[in-house]
Amino acid sequence: KFYDEYNAVLDMDADYYLETIKTVFQEFKLVNGTWDVKSADGKLERVRPGDIKTTAVMTIEGELDDISGSGQTRAALGMCTGVPEEKKVHLEAEGAGHYGIFSGRRWRVLVYPAVKAFIHENNQALAHARQALAAPESIAQKIEEAKPATVEAAKQAPAGPARQAAKAPVAKAAAKPALVAVPKSDPSGAAGEAMRDPSPAENSAK
Repeated sequence: KFYDEYNAVLDMDADYYLETIKTVFQEFKLVNGTWDVKSADGKLERVRPGDIKTTAVMTIEGELDDISGSGQTRAALGMCTGVPEEKKVHLEAEGAGHYGIFSGRRWRVLVYPAVKAFIHENNQALAHARQALAAPESIAQKIEEAKPATVEAAKQAPAGPARQAAKAPVAKAAAKPALVAVPKSDPSGAAGEAMRDPSPAENSAK
């Protein structure tokens, strides 16, 4: 069953495959900052992970991965110098080999819930950021619209709390993006629980 799934892949051109091996694993072009790709208009452009600034980044490694050794994937976080540290997350899937972080029990129990939570939290943070960008303009507009009535009320009000309230400054709240909590170990510990996808309630609890 494993090899039926493993072998059901799309065939790749031999030149493409060999070029990938050379670029990634033999010449380390991404790490060395020497990887050039063609743009849509045919011009060569240098690949610069440091130019990534408007997204969060998550890296995942398998504790027992014998193909991509420990630390190789996590190194990408250091290369993305334009991404704030609070938007970077790393997950080490305990007990998982190379294939185990993509498929099987540890994918379902460890990796999938963490990836889902990461996407959800950062989608919420993006929505909050957009609201924060729109808020000052709407607040300022409301203040301008309310000024005549506020000033008139202040003139008519006797000295005391009402007049002091009319003169009080307006406070603005800043939205703060949510941080992502990523599990590092199997939360269930039971084989029966591990063989099924987590329920929405379980994901919420995590």
